[in-house]
Amino acid sequence: MKKIAIYPGSFDPITNGHIDLVHRASKLFDKVIVGITQNSKKSSFLNIDERIQTTSTALKDIGNVEVLSFNTLLVDFANAQNAQVILRGLRAVSDFEYEFQLSGMNKHLNPNIETLFMTPAEQYANISSSLVREILSLGGDISAFVPKSVETHLKTKL
Repeated sequence: MKKIAIYPGSFDPITNGHIDLVHRASKLFDKVIVGITQNSKKSSFLNIDERIQTTSTALKDIGNVEVLSFNTLLVDFANAQNAQVILRGLRAVSDFEYEFQLSGMNKHLNPNIETLFMTPAEQYANISSSLVREILSLGGDISAFVPKSVETHLKTKL
């Protein structure tokens, strides 16, 4: 049986921190599915098609990664993809409480799916999509935080 992990998120936009986690997870699993959430109640800078395109481009060199979108419960999406693991990134201790709650609820909804917490490499620990968007909107340099292809797309969109 293939070991499949789901790495869910909004990826609005994908950052070097996200890419670091996907790259490292790709060595642990046969397949990593980057699941981009379609949350209609949450406004996003990039629409779902742009997020799929920028994420796919940023991850194109990692062979066992697939980028998909979903608008269902995460555990239902994971089950539909035959995934056994939900991958979650923890940048700081403050992320843990919320992620721990999600993990417990997901375990209640589907006890067959495990959650794996990973921390980013130190140089990516302070990067978030929301900070990238804020820096961009104020005319700052985001080149250290996102791949060149994402930076180009974001600047064009702005």
